[in-house]
Amino acid sequence: VFGRGKQRGIKIGEVTYDEIPKEMLLTVVKDEDKDFAVETIIKSARTGTKGAFGDGKIFISSVDEAYTVSSGVKEL
Repeated sequence: VFGRGKQRGIKIGEVTYDEIPKEMLLTVVKDEDKDFAVETIIKSARTGTKGAFGDGKIFISSVDEAYTVSSGVKEL
């Protein structure tokens, strides 16, 4: 994944990189496990500097359907 978010790239010497490599974690958990998952990700991914660029965001959304691509079978 490449992006820039609020950081707006990075300058190293004379070179400016507008798009920088990012990590993307995508996970699906049961509703009752959501709070635990969020707390665990925050504790594990935080750099320790409040408001630091690059610590990321967590988005919560529902998953209504899922399909296995190879079989086309609906799983939820």
